[in-house]
Amino acid sequence: MTLSSTTPRPLIAGNWKMNGLAAALDEARAVAAALEQRPASARVAIFPPSTLLHRLAEAVEGSTVLVGGQDCHPKASGAHTGDISAEMIGDAGGAMVIVGHSERRTDHGETCQQVAAKVEAALAGDLEPVICVGESLEQRQAGEAVSFVVGQLRNSLPDSLQGKAFNVAYEPIWAIGTGHVASVDNIIEMHAAIRAELATRFGEQGRTIPILYGGSVKPENAAEILAAPEVGGALVGGASLKAKDFLAIIQAA
Repeated sequence: MTLSSTTPRPLIAGNWKMNGLAAALDEARAVAAALEQRPASARVAIFPPSTLLHRLAEAVEGSTVLVGGQDCHPKASGAHTGDISAEMIGDAGGAMVIVGHSERRTDHGETCQQVAAKVEAALAGDLEPVICVGESLEQRQAGEAVSFVVGQLRNSLPDSLQGKAFNVAYEPIWAIGTGHVASVDNIIEMHAAIRAELATRFGEQGRTIPILYGGSVKPENAAEILAAPEVGGALVGGASLKAKDFLAIIQAA
């Protein structure tokens, strides 16, 4: 997906993770209907489990809601039981994909090199990637958070992203699903470091790539987080499962 000539709009992305059966499609329909009545200033995307991807894309068809996959395999096809390719995501109606989420890096041992290969696959499949980075509590307590995240980012971004639309999501691992949220000062510091790395790597393009914050974003804290410098959206977990909560975050952008 080629980069637009205009500055990208913020992105509010709902990651449903391993949640959602057919009944959850009503929540997505409610989000789409509400945005038709009251358009958002941000782009909105929902990343359901793969079992719902095609049905959710059909449920919000014609609306402004984008749909994406939660992961993709580096290969376009082959003997990879249980995996899903970027082309399959696009065929099911997806336009985006999350890669390098901390739960993939931790639970499946994904390396930055594997994440970069998945980014390449996403681009080859004409999907817009959301590339995740983030530190553990131990790394933060050791004073290594910024250096670790910048290094992780550097090694997860292939050069082929130049001129392509993509997003970076900063998600402190210790704040995902725990109820803990990084302080605004922590967020500002990390997003500034990420922005500096993006600008160094991609020049003018790197100055506008959306940097999302992810880590227990809720209606109660969304406005403060989204108002922080260099925060270009949010990667929302549990709060994206209910239309009412997700819409509150969207309208805060």
